[in-house]
Amino acid sequence: MAQAPDPTPFPLDHLAERAEAAGLGARPALVLRGEVLNHNQLRQRVARLAGWLAAMVPEPGARVATWAAKGELSCLMPLAAARAGLVHVPINPLLKRAQVAHILADSGARLLIGTPSRLASLASGDLPPGCAALGEGEALAAAAAAARELGPSAADPESLAAILYTSGSTGRPKGVMLSHANLWLGAVSVAHYLNLAEDDVTLAVLPLSFDYGQNQLLSTWYAGGCVVPLDFLFARDVVKACAAHGVTTLAAVPPLWVQLAETDWPAAARAGLRRLTNSGGALTVDLVRRLRALLPEARLFAMYGLTEAFRSTFLDPALIDHHPTSMGKAIPFAEVLVINDAGALAADGEEGELVHCGPLVAKGYWRDPARSAERFRPAPAASTYGGMAVWSGDRVRRDKDGLLYFAGRRDAMIKSAGNRISPQEIEEAALATGLVAEAVALGVADPRLGQAVHLVVRGDVAREAELAEKLQRELPNFMQPKAIHWRAALPLNPNGKIDRAALQAELDREHAS
Repeated sequence: MAQAPDPTPFPLDHLAERAEAAGLGARPALVLRGEVLNHNQLRQRVARLAGWLAAMVPEPGARVATWAAKGELSCLMPLAAARAGLVHVPINPLLKRAQVAHILADSGARLLIGTPSRLASLASGDLPPGCAALGEGEALAAAAAAARELGPSAADPESLAAILYTSGSTGRPKGVMLSHANLWLGAVSVAHYLNLAEDDVTLAVLPLSFDYGQNQLLSTWYAGGCVVPLDFLFARDVVKACAAHGVTTLAAVPPLWVQLAETDWPAAARAGLRRLTNSGGALTVDLVRRLRALLPEARLFAMYGLTEAFRSTFLDPALIDHHPTSMGKAIPFAEVLVINDAGALAADGEEGELVHCGPLVAKGYWRDPARSAERFRPAPAASTYGGMAVWSGDRVRRDKDGLLYFAGRRDAMIKSAGNRISPQEIEEAALATGLVAEAVALGVADPRLGQAVHLVVRGDVAREAELAEKLQRELPNFMQPKAIHWRAALPLNPNGKIDRAALQAELDREHAS
């Protein structure tokens, strides 16, 4: 795409109309189990689901949550809820009832649609007052029977369209508020710099509850292409799907790329691939080289982003062989500044905080002005956009050519297998068992996960099996500690608080030895 992308935002649900208006309505849009929807059918089903939702939840701006695997419901809901004037709250299907109950209560959801087995796992009191629960099959059948179609909305692009819950360094998951404009322009930006087209086929392997995962749908449909949603168990399932569907675009996080690099790729799986995209953690030099050797015809896009600002940077694939550790430069519609400790623009080679400005910046955290004020602050004076900016907490350096390099984080957030994990949430779960007196969760470098969760506790080591069993029930798999370290006492700093830095150094030494 040589021409600059259109910066005009539209209501998000208008994505369902684009392909048909461009004469691409008969082209495939969504591959489901047992059927393939073209863009005309996609538009019709979005309109029908939106009509049913508007009747079920008539209050404008009400939150509707989904807790389901990838399928028709989870793929259509981002557009259907927006068309119905509602706010979509997609819940990671890997979460368990305690996390789901928190998200439902915090968002004030009026409707939860999910897989029946997931809904059955909820306990009495997990649904907030006034929230109904419905199985996804039942919901889709009801929408089909009602046959009430809603046309394109006239929503203000700046109005709220979705709340995506993400873990920070402390506390419970927080809801990032995203507008129609945030999501629309994110789709336009990615479609532009990836050069997506109507003949592209995107294999959606990432969770649709993540901004990176959901954008697989939105950017592909913006370009008139086709999405193949896939829930997989093994890396070879991804390879098989690439061969079966002629996949051209594959997005993943580093731990999955590690597995895919170790998997045999037959010619049929490699033949269609045009681009590989990575976010959710940095690629290592070794992994870049392995992927380039394995899939040399596919362009490899290294990217950086955070839910609060969607996506910040990408590296031109032509540069990745010589700059494999770079985050690249700002994506379209994003302004990325490096601000030093004095509050000024950092010089080339000087470390500073990455600050994200522009129309992709989210609207803050849902009903959390205190935490919003910590992360969302006025843009630096050097910003051309001004307004509110996301102060990421990530430390970066910019070289003389304008390429950015990650240096580290200020906070203690654990980033494992592409998931942002709150240490406090794991610690609270451990303490809630009553089996330990103190608990500290830390991330330790891991070649496959990026970071592995380690839990340091003070208590009776004889209760180790019982603690592990209770954590298995209460925490999702990606939060499970890889190791639990039992101590008779935890180190304290001069203020009498647990010395997390000392524990981190201790675990890092043990891991390195």
